[in-house]
Amino acid sequence: MESSPYTIRKSFLLPLGLVVLLSFILLFSALFLQLPTAKIIILSLFLLPVCIIFAESISRKVYVAEDAVEVSKLFRSKRLNYAELTAIDTIQLRKRAFVSLSSENDFMILSNSYNHFGLLLKQLLENVPENVVSDEIRRLADTPPKKCSDVFSAWLAVAVLALIIYVQFRGSF
Repeated sequence: MESSPYTIRKSFLLPLGLVVLLSFILLFSALFLQLPTAKIIILSLFLLPVCIIFAESISRKVYVAEDAVEVSKLFRSKRLNYAELTAIDTIQLRKRAFVSLSSENDFMILSNSYNHFGLLLKQLLENVPENVVSDEIRRLADTPPKKCSDVFSAWLAVAVLALIIYVQFRGSF
Protein backbone atom coordinates (compact mmCIF):
# COMPACT_ATOMS: atom_id res chain seq x y z
CA MET A 1 0.00 0.00 0.00
CA GLU A 2 1.20 3.49 -0.79
CA SER A 3 0.03 5.40 2.28
CA SER A 4 1.42 5.39 5.77
CA PRO A 5 -0.80 3.63 8.28
CA TYR A 6 -3.27 5.35 10.56
CA THR A 7 -2.95 3.80 14.00
CA ILE A 8 -4.81 4.05 17.30
CA ARG A 9 -3.81 7.22 19.17
CA LYS A 10 -0.72 6.86 21.35
CA SER A 11 -2.43 8.99 24.01
CA PHE A 12 -4.68 5.95 24.56
CA LEU A 13 -2.12 3.20 23.98
CA LEU A 14 0.32 4.52 26.60
CA PRO A 15 -2.03 4.35 29.60
CA LEU A 16 -3.51 1.08 28.32
CA GLY A 17 -0.01 -0.40 28.17
CA LEU A 18 0.59 0.82 31.72
CA VAL A 19 -2.64 -0.87 32.81
CA VAL A 20 -1.33 -4.15 31.39
CA LEU A 21 2.06 -3.69 33.06
CA LEU A 22 0.56 -2.74 36.44
CA SER A 23 -1.89 -5.63 36.22
CA PHE A 24 1.00 -8.06 35.75
CA ILE A 25 2.84 -6.45 38.66
CA LEU A 26 -0.28 -6.82 40.78
CA LEU A 27 -0.69 -10.47 39.75
CA PHE A 28 2.96 -11.32 40.48
CA SER A 29 2.82 -9.49 43.81
CA ALA A 30 -0.31 -11.45 44.71
CA LEU A 31 1.56 -14.66 43.93
CA PHE A 32 4.63 -13.47 45.86
CA LEU A 33 2.56 -12.45 48.90
CA GLN A 34 0.62 -15.73 48.68
CA LEU A 35 -2.77 -14.07 48.59
CA PRO A 36 -5.86 -16.30 48.45
CA THR A 37 -6.35 -18.25 45.24
CA ALA A 38 -9.66 -16.50 44.57
CA LYS A 39 -7.90 -13.10 44.35
CA ILE A 40 -5.31 -14.52 41.98
CA ILE A 41 -8.02 -16.00 39.76
CA ILE A 42 -9.93 -12.68 39.71
CA LEU A 43 -6.74 -10.81 38.79
CA SER A 44 -6.02 -13.32 36.03
CA LEU A 45 -9.55 -12.99 34.67
CA PHE A 46 -9.16 -9.19 34.65
CA LEU A 47 -5.78 -9.39 32.96
CA LEU A 48 -6.92 -11.56 30.05
CA PRO A 49 -9.35 -9.06 28.41
CA VAL A 50 -7.01 -6.13 29.13
CA CYS A 51 -4.19 -7.91 27.29
CA ILE A 52 -6.48 -8.75 24.37
CA ILE A 53 -7.72 -5.14 24.10
CA PHE A 54 -4.14 -3.85 24.23
CA ALA A 55 -2.88 -6.33 21.61
CA GLU A 56 -5.84 -5.55 19.34
CA SER A 57 -5.40 -1.79 19.76
CA ILE A 58 -1.66 -1.77 19.16
CA SER A 59 -1.95 -3.92 16.02
CA ARG A 60 -4.87 -2.03 14.42
CA LYS A 61 -3.93 -0.01 11.33
CA VAL A 62 -5.80 1.61 8.44
CA TYR A 63 -4.16 2.03 5.05
CA VAL A 64 -5.70 4.34 2.46
CA ALA A 65 -4.44 3.65 -1.04
CA GLU A 66 -5.46 4.93 -4.45
CA ASP A 67 -7.72 1.97 -5.18
CA ALA A 68 -8.77 0.60 -1.77
CA VAL A 69 -8.87 0.99 1.97
CA GLU A 70 -7.48 -1.77 4.18
CA VAL A 71 -7.85 -2.37 7.90
CA SER A 72 -5.25 -4.57 9.52
CA LYS A 73 -6.11 -6.08 12.90
CA LEU A 74 -4.65 -8.76 15.12
CA PHE A 75 -4.43 -11.97 13.01
CA ARG A 76 -6.71 -10.62 10.25
CA SER A 77 -7.06 -7.99 7.57
CA LYS A 78 -9.91 -6.60 5.49
CA ARG A 79 -9.75 -4.70 2.20
CA LEU A 80 -12.48 -2.83 0.34
CA ASN A 81 -11.98 -1.50 -3.18
CA TYR A 82 -13.41 1.96 -3.74
CA ALA A 83 -15.16 0.83 -6.93
CA GLU A 84 -17.20 -1.69 -4.89
CA LEU A 85 -18.42 0.82 -2.28
CA THR A 86 -22.15 1.48 -2.22
CA ALA A 87 -22.33 3.89 0.76
CA ILE A 88 -20.25 5.73 3.32
CA ASP A 89 -22.20 6.83 6.37
CA THR A 90 -21.53 8.02 9.88
CA ILE A 91 -23.07 7.94 13.30
CA GLN A 92 -21.91 10.21 16.07
CA LEU A 93 -22.61 9.65 19.76
CA ARG A 94 -21.37 12.64 21.74
CA LYS A 95 -17.65 12.76 20.96
CA ARG A 96 -17.53 9.23 19.54
CA ALA A 97 -17.77 8.95 15.74
CA PHE A 98 -18.13 5.82 13.62
CA VAL A 99 -17.81 5.71 9.84
CA SER A 100 -19.17 2.74 7.92
CA LEU A 101 -17.91 1.83 4.49
CA SER A 102 -20.32 -0.53 2.76
CA SER A 103 -20.21 -2.62 -0.36
CA GLU A 104 -22.72 -5.22 -1.52
CA ASN A 105 -20.77 -8.08 0.06
CA ASP A 106 -18.89 -6.51 2.94
CA PHE A 107 -18.54 -3.54 5.26
CA MET A 108 -15.94 -1.84 7.41
CA ILE A 109 -16.33 0.42 10.44
CA LEU A 110 -13.77 3.04 11.43
CA SER A 111 -13.89 5.08 14.63
CA ASN A 112 -12.32 8.32 15.71
CA SER A 113 -9.92 6.38 17.93
CA TYR A 114 -7.43 6.59 15.07
CA ASN A 115 -4.72 9.21 15.12
CA HIS A 116 -5.35 12.04 12.60
CA PHE A 117 -8.94 10.88 12.07
CA GLY A 118 -9.89 14.02 10.10
CA LEU A 119 -6.97 13.51 7.73
CA LEU A 120 -7.97 9.86 7.33
CA LEU A 121 -11.48 10.91 6.31
CA LYS A 122 -10.22 13.59 3.91
CA GLN A 123 -7.90 11.08 2.25
CA LEU A 124 -10.81 8.64 1.92
CA LEU A 125 -13.04 11.33 0.41
CA GLU A 126 -10.40 12.12 -2.21
CA ASN A 127 -10.44 8.52 -3.45
CA VAL A 128 -14.02 7.23 -3.15
CA PRO A 129 -16.73 7.72 -5.76
CA GLU A 130 -18.64 10.96 -5.17
CA ASN A 131 -22.09 9.31 -5.24
CA VAL A 132 -21.48 7.08 -2.17
CA VAL A 133 -20.48 9.87 0.24
CA SER A 134 -23.07 11.34 2.61
CA ASP A 135 -23.17 15.01 3.62
CA GLU A 136 -22.53 14.03 7.25
CA ILE A 137 -19.20 12.48 6.24
CA ARG A 138 -18.12 15.71 4.58
CA ARG A 139 -19.00 17.70 7.72
CA LEU A 140 -17.28 15.13 9.92
CA ALA A 141 -14.10 15.34 7.82
CA ASP A 142 -14.07 19.12 8.22
CA THR A 143 -14.64 19.08 12.00
CA PRO A 144 -13.80 15.66 13.46
CA PRO A 145 -14.73 15.25 17.14
CA LYS A 146 -11.93 14.82 19.67
CA LYS A 147 -12.65 11.94 22.02
CA CYS A 148 -10.74 11.91 25.29
CA SER A 149 -12.97 9.95 27.67
CA ASP A 150 -11.23 6.67 26.75
CA VAL A 151 -7.86 8.23 27.56
CA PHE A 152 -9.18 9.58 30.86
CA SER A 153 -10.62 6.16 31.76
CA ALA A 154 -7.32 4.43 30.98
CA TRP A 155 -5.37 6.91 33.13
CA LEU A 156 -7.92 6.44 35.92
CA ALA A 157 -7.33 2.68 35.74
CA VAL A 158 -3.57 3.31 35.96
CA ALA A 159 -4.08 5.43 39.09
CA VAL A 160 -6.34 2.83 40.72
CA LEU A 161 -3.94 -0.03 39.98
CA ALA A 162 -0.96 1.99 41.25
CA LEU A 163 -2.88 2.74 44.46
CA ILE A 164 -3.77 -0.94 44.93
CA ILE A 165 -0.13 -1.96 44.42
CA TYR A 166 1.03 0.72 46.87
CA VAL A 167 -1.46 -0.39 49.52
CA GLN A 168 -0.59 -4.06 48.94
CA PHE A 169 3.16 -3.51 49.35
CA ARG A 170 2.94 -0.93 52.13
CA GLY A 171 1.89 -3.51 54.66
CA SER A 172 4.30 -6.24 53.57
CA PHE A 173 7.67 -4.50 54.10
